[in-house]
Amino acid sequence: MTNQKNFPNQHESDITKDSESRNLILHNDDVNTFDHVISSLIAECNHESHQAEQCALIAHTKGKCDIMDGTYAELNPVRISLLNKGLNVTID
Repeated sequence: MTNQKNFPNQHESDITKDSESRNLILHNDDVNTFDHVISSLIAECNHESHQAEQCALIAHTKGKCDIMDGTYAELNPVRISLLNKGLNVTID
């Protein structure tokens, strides 16, 4: 049981959801160039060049690609950074 004193505004189910593993998903768009997507993934997700290229290609051909996994708290700052760079990303 979670100690409510430590999390006064969260229910136990919310805390469990925050610690669940999630995926950061890159969605294809008709706006960004491959170079921009690749450089953004390298900068924000710490991808190696080859990994970023593969993710960009998968998103382009299949419509989306999982680019990172982690908790919501870990992924959300990266999501915001990528959104600020104009990429279409969501957390699933």
